[in-house]
Amino acid sequence: MQTLTWTLNRVRAMTPAEVGWRARNGAAALFERLGLGLARDAGPGSGACGAPWVAPLPKDFDGSHYTAAAERILAGRWDVLSLEDCVLGFPPRWNRDPKTGRLAPLAYGKSIDYRDARSVGDIKHLWEINRHLELVTLAQAFHLSRDPRYAEGALALLDSWLEQCPYPRGVQWTSAHEAGVRLMNWAVAWTLLGEAAAPLRERWAACVYRHCHFVARNLSRHSSANNHLFGELTGLFVAAVTWPRWPESRRWRQLAHAGLEAQAVAQNGADGVNREQAFWYHHEVADMMLLALLVGRANGAGFSVGFTRRLEAMLEFVAAVMDAGGHVPNVGDADDALMVRFSREPGFDPYRSLLATGAVLFERGDFKAAAARFCDKSRWLLGDAGQALFDAVPGAPARPPRLAFADAGYYLLGADYGTPRELKVLVDAGPLGYLSIAAHGHADALALTLSAGGREILVDPGTYAYHGERRWRDYFRGTSAHNTLRVDGADQSVPGGPFLWLEHARARCERFDAGVDHDVFEGVHDGYRRLADPVTHRRRVELDKRAREILVRDTLECAREHDLELHWHLAEDCVARVHGHVVDVECAGQRLRIECPRELAPPRIVTGREHLPLGWVSRALGVKRPSPTVLCRGRVGPGSLETRIQVVQPD
Repeated sequence: MQTLTWTLNRVRAMTPAEVGWRARNGAAALFERLGLGLARDAGPGSGACGAPWVAPLPKDFDGSHYTAAAERILAGRWDVLSLEDCVLGFPPRWNRDPKTGRLAPLAYGKSIDYRDARSVGDIKHLWEINRHLELVTLAQAFHLSRDPRYAEGALALLDSWLEQCPYPRGVQWTSAHEAGVRLMNWAVAWTLLGEAAAPLRERWAACVYRHCHFVARNLSRHSSANNHLFGELTGLFVAAVTWPRWPESRRWRQLAHAGLEAQAVAQNGADGVNREQAFWYHHEVADMMLLALLVGRANGAGFSVGFTRRLEAMLEFVAAVMDAGGHVPNVGDADDALMVRFSREPGFDPYRSLLATGAVLFERGDFKAAAARFCDKSRWLLGDAGQALFDAVPGAPARPPRLAFADAGYYLLGADYGTPRELKVLVDAGPLGYLSIAAHGHADALALTLSAGGREILVDPGTYAYHGERRWRDYFRGTSAHNTLRVDGADQSVPGGPFLWLEHARARCERFDAGVDHDVFEGVHDGYRRLADPVTHRRRVELDKRAREILVRDTLECAREHDLELHWHLAEDCVARVHGHVVDVECAGQRLRIECPRELAPPRIVTGREHLPLGWVSRALGVKRPSPTVLCRGRVGPGSLETRIQVVQPD
């Protein structure tokens, strides 16, 4: 029944054109099951490979982090998303879910329902090991040490995968996106292994051909044309450039190149913000654009000025929302996935890494300041010369060059940017998400986050769950898990499945002023207009920079009384104490005083509540920690509620 409900909801989110397109794809899958339309046995192809684009590192580079990681892989110990030190063996069983231990069937790939946990387990974790990030680690360790054990290990992993995952059977042949990501990792490993890959090169290349054929025939379209399409196109482009060995390679390269040019504009606004309304996916898409750009430059397949300018604008957004401590708010979904795990250094930060590479490519001092240092990943991409170029980039003012990102609906209020006294408030007045399903958006209209002195205080609690834990999936993406107002116990938008929203709250900014002493934001959303007594929620946020005080005024336009919940989610290391309608907060040396609305009952602190979940923060998929949440409740009618947040300067 649950599958039928999801299917009906999914169809509701489709246009007639998409229904027809999916019907044709379904028919094509039936023919493929009979052997018609499958990839031909093209063999390894012929001709030279593309120019290498992964930079050789200097002999004095410290590769100990890579060899240590490679030794753990050879010992059969893996880190899979939040699952650390899993004993999967070497090589692992590629069709066994490392989280649940369930063995996925080896049926025709497109006939498998990968959403059915009873059949495949947690598909997110199963697909993660099949992206072959570990293959890259072994290739890096070999490249740095020339120890043949690492090359032999890489070939053993690949050989076992080719044996256990035959085309077109099993869950490894259900998703073109996963095949695209695998191609990215294969291209890096192929380059780093060099002649050491000779014993397996023909079988490997033949499977590359099958991957390219599979991806090109199964590109995500219509309401699914989000970051998955970007991953498919990037993988196809990287593969077609790395292995230009078959008659189809030129067509694949042209298809992928044109697609990436188009999607760079379609999926990312002119303000440089990815339209998924999820900051981790913003990072993933920017990372794929960066990878494609570098591969193309090395092989005479460059991208347009518009493409590179859109990438630069995306990095500009990352630098703007990052606080003085390097934190980026957990807005929208985050799956912690990396397209290629280039870095094994401790403390690696993917956002800062993007900015480090961007500082060199675009000669941006503000990117350099936010990145703080030139990381290992940037060195793999740009070579040892990249460090010198990074060092030569001149400094820049700490104030973000832009505070309003109107297409995406994000606005920054702040003071003393880039200093120990920094205040940074991010307000969300953007769309729910991208396309009709808004797959990775959260019901967070008019929510805000706050950091002080580079310390997160009022936070977006994150994501935690994707598949298999519906209660937690619904909570973390619901309205009660965000610093905004909830009405009558309902979410602002109506969910229809784990990655599907049926009704979308529409938010907009009506005023934004950034002044010397005051910043002001005013916005509105219509998510509760669907109630029997329609409610319009307006929010005004004013920052008094001299007083270091934030005034939040929530106004309800309605006819009758409603049950209201106002949430303020605190970082997990915060301590909160209630005194009447006042909450005193201490957090990593910062102090906050929250004066809650008198129209509501005195606030209470909820930490780690399991039933009707509340009071949690998730910093990684599958990991959650109790954290204090200030909850204000009451039944009130039309009018305004005021919350004053005083940031007390530490002694």
